[in-house]
Amino acid sequence: MAYSRTSSVLPGPCVRRRLTAGGRLAVLSLSTLLSAHAGWAASATSHPRQPSPAKQASRPRGMQARAGEDITVRAGIASATGVTNTTPGGGLMPPQTVPKSRSGLTRDFIAKQSPTSNPVAMVASLPGVVYSGNDPLGTNDDQQGLSVRGLDQTEIGYLYEGIPTAAPVYLLPYTSSTADNENIQSIELTQGSPDITSPLYNAVGGELTEKLRDPSENFGGLVNASYGSFSLKREFVRLDSGEIGHTGIRSFLSFSYREADEWRGVGQTRRYHVDGKILKEWGHGNRAEFVLSYNDPLQYYLRAPTRAQWNRYGVNYNYADTYTTGNSAYYKLEENVHRTVILGAPVSLDLGGGLRFNTTPYFTYATGYDNGGTNLSRTASYYGNQPAGVLQVPGAQAGPTIPAISIDTYNLYYSGLNNTLSWTSGHNTLAIGYWYAYFDQSEPSLYEALGPQGQVSSMYGQWPILTQSGVPLSQYDIHLVQQTNSLFINDTYRALGDRLTLTAGFKETMVTRTETQNIPGATYRNGESEAAPLPQVAVSYRLTPHDMVYVNGTTSFRLPASIMSYADRFSVSTGTLTRAHAVDPKPEYAIGEEIGYRHYGLVNLALALFNYNFTNRQINTTTYASGIPVTESIDGGGQTARGAQIELGLRPWHHVSPYVSAQYLHATTDNNLQVGGDYVPTAGKIAVKSPKATVAVGLSYDDGSLFGAFNMNYVSKQYSTFMDDETVPSFETFNLNMGYRFRSFSYLKHPQIQLNLLNIGNNGFLSGVSGLSMNAKTMRGVFGSSIAGSAPTYYVGGGFAGVLSLTTGF
Repeated sequence: MAYSRTSSVLPGPCVRRRLTAGGRLAVLSLSTLLSAHAGWAASATSHPRQPSPAKQASRPRGMQARAGEDITVRAGIASATGVTNTTPGGGLMPPQTVPKSRSGLTRDFIAKQSPTSNPVAMVASLPGVVYSGNDPLGTNDDQQGLSVRGLDQTEIGYLYEGIPTAAPVYLLPYTSSTADNENIQSIELTQGSPDITSPLYNAVGGELTEKLRDPSENFGGLVNASYGSFSLKREFVRLDSGEIGHTGIRSFLSFSYREADEWRGVGQTRRYHVDGKILKEWGHGNRAEFVLSYNDPLQYYLRAPTRAQWNRYGVNYNYADTYTTGNSAYYKLEENVHRTVILGAPVSLDLGGGLRFNTTPYFTYATGYDNGGTNLSRTASYYGNQPAGVLQVPGAQAGPTIPAISIDTYNLYYSGLNNTLSWTSGHNTLAIGYWYAYFDQSEPSLYEALGPQGQVSSMYGQWPILTQSGVPLSQYDIHLVQQTNSLFINDTYRALGDRLTLTAGFKETMVTRTETQNIPGATYRNGESEAAPLPQVAVSYRLTPHDMVYVNGTTSFRLPASIMSYADRFSVSTGTLTRAHAVDPKPEYAIGEEIGYRHYGLVNLALALFNYNFTNRQINTTTYASGIPVTESIDGGGQTARGAQIELGLRPWHHVSPYVSAQYLHATTDNNLQVGGDYVPTAGKIAVKSPKATVAVGLSYDDGSLFGAFNMNYVSKQYSTFMDDETVPSFETFNLNMGYRFRSFSYLKHPQIQLNLLNIGNNGFLSGVSGLSMNAKTMRGVFGSSIAGSAPTYYVGGGFAGVLSLTTGF
């Protein structure tokens, strides 16, 4: 269907377009849900010409212009950063139509955050989210926590342009590996369950989806320079090609560099990053992309204190600034690197006759190291469970003890192909899909002797310490291969003028893991194969053009989230078994139900009640192996979680947009947990990492030139032990941003200055749990044995920081 625009964009807050179709005048008012939709607003602002048929067809059902319709689109402001000031709640509450809890962020919010922030930190204000930051700038995303409805980040699926980017076994998101903030178009968080089409097998806690911006249709670019606390320096540049010739192909490429000091202790971090995208659109909704992201960070682990250490030292508890012989807690021994390359090629094709085919091939490579300090006995060390003999150390080094660095190197390759074929006929849409993924990870550990001032010859262990027989001394040498096959079928039926929507689907996901451990005394081969049936049902009903209700039932599962779960580990100093491989590990399985209500208009409201039941609850914790932090899974048995969440946001009104979100959660452990030959009485205890109350408040102002926003987050206390005998105290965080956009002049488009003030009033606080404990205090087990207590460790939330940014388009 061809459309022609017969009137130009009018000044003021509204844009009114009159469309003709087949020679007839179109007359419709969309001053309903669509008037608040940020996508329309951005289109009206950035591209005043009429959308192409491909773009028109790609819009959600019910949002396409039809014959006999007159579209009223609410226009936003013009900016170089993509801000339009059209999204309710200052960019924190874009309209949602799916029959499940879903929240999101648009450029109206993302662009006003510190350029150093990452997606995990930015979603902190959404319902049910607890963000456990480890530094104020958001630069250290290797040591941070995220939970949604009490489920941690390894239980939240992470998709970037449809690509699953969390490491398939460790399942940590590493969100700085994906796009720079300037390139993120939107972020969505689905609380509680993934979409049936998503290539995920760990998303029992929900799904975090990041979308990359499309290349501009015109040649241009963006430049940003940021400076701030802790010697922060950051530069960013992006170049858009515009349409190349008359091919319909457009692209962009960006580069950024950042360096900053660690906010506590010493050590300087740095990060190189590249993003790129090539896009071709044609025909009726056909679209092909190529996406590239490269990330090269260097950072240092920050020491996680126990409660006693925090009470005594506060933020000063960290690794030593200077090296003394034999001190394994020297900060330079805690260096780590996680380099990644992400490649993807999403394609969406209209095959005609109601058929549509979507496919996303992808490939990711990651390499790096995690290091920590240790001391080795020259003559009494062990290789597995066997004596290592007299250790051979490159270079002359005397003494019975060898100061050394423990090096964990890794190489990860993961690739896959996710396909969906859908057919729409009348009121019915049937979809079938298949996802295949292959993952290969090798992870050996090595040791290297230190120089007299704590120098390290190679952080990759090129000159390792050898056993007497000439073999590199190692605590583990693991190789894991995982294959995933997933099939689904889904049917959606619309009735009563599309007011009623019924959806039912079934997914079968099959995962096979095979792992070898090449250390004397260890079980050489281990692994598991699991097949999980995952049905979903949902019903939604649109009461009015502004109101809808929904109810759904979902299932999800997750395997143990650590390569160490399948490997034996031995003490290098004694040769004793310190960690036995899991025997017949069970995947976590969740059944959830939700009922919700949404209203959109000037005031926007979303309510949801939820209930979840878990079996073999997999809970992640951090342990240490020769000074290196290691992620491991604890089987937390059964768990029940019930709660309610609310979001309230105002569409921009007199340039002001307030936002409030809150959640109440009651999560309990259903059974006693085993410790050795006894059990601790955990049945009925409040679940770990599950605060009862979270609240976020935001207030945004933007008149096109002057802008600013305030955000506050409150998290009630949460338990760090399964016996509820130690807690993370409640805490609040306060962030403020402000800035001014100048008029375009010469080659500079909408230049602006922006100031972000982070963690106002905080000098450091316990923000979350790093290492869990069964019980902090010594106690009697169910069978009467004495069970020794062990102290949990904690993330330390950052103190105050400021970031000043200068940005302009060209």
